[in-house]
Amino acid sequence: MHFLKLIVKTPILDDPAKNHKNIHRHFYRYSKGDFIGPALKISQTKAKFTLKGSHEYEDLILEIAANGISNPDENFEIKGRLISGVDISDIINDLGFNWNLTKSTGKTQNYKAEIIDNTNKNSLIESIEAFRESSYFLLSFNINPNCKVTTKKNIPQPSKKKAEEDVVTKRIQFCTGYINNTGSNFNYILKNALPDFQSEFPRKWKTLTIFNNYIISEIELPKNVKNSRLLRVMGIRKGKLLRTLEIDGEIIEKQYSIVV
Repeated sequence: MHFLKLIVKTPILDDPAKNHKNIHRHFYRYSKGDFIGPALKISQTKAKFTLKGSHEYEDLILEIAANGISNPDENFEIKGRLISGVDISDIINDLGFNWNLTKSTGKTQNYKAEIIDNTNKNSLIESIEAFRESSYFLLSFNINPNCKVTTKKNIPQPSKKKAEEDVVTKRIQFCTGYINNTGSNFNYILKNALPDFQSEFPRKWKTLTIFNNYIISEIELPKNVKNSRLLRVMGIRKGKLLRTLEIDGEIIEKQYSIVV
């Protein structure tokens, strides 16, 4: 499940650094202040849905596209990169992949694997969920024009702009996915990308964008920890999540008090 859907479901997390790493890790980089978060644009034609997302929406776009694959037994090629903050060789092996995970030599420790492989629908969906706690799964595949995903392989630097300065058209070029326009695919998108807007969603629409911005008002630091990196990683952020849905020119806003 995508981390923003989890936050909407449970905004106040109990000991997130320990019990909710799949959510908490998305907030390591934030200090106090106002920050631009992930954005997702969805448009539709009679034939297909097009999803364009910034970094941190790539796993949801990949999940939605994978869910829309019609033949679960079909094998197809996947390409991309897996980036993790920890050694996840055991998870890769348990999933049945033989990817070479290499450790970085820079100040920021991470692990990377270059991916050229074949998989199927169920294996891909299992992999997406398995990597969510610790990794970024930057994957591309192309089954047909109405079922494909293209993701960039390098994570962008966090934006230093304020929400009113956001150039969302540039940010959402990070990942693009396409799936058939069917009722089941639409329901899956609504349930997983916009769970808190379902009751207000119009029957007819062409294009929508969901913005997620953060106001971090407090950082609760662990006691008896002196390492600056660990303090940043283990610090619990408190503040607000602002979700703004722009749909065919209409604006709907929701706000959540969060502990992440």
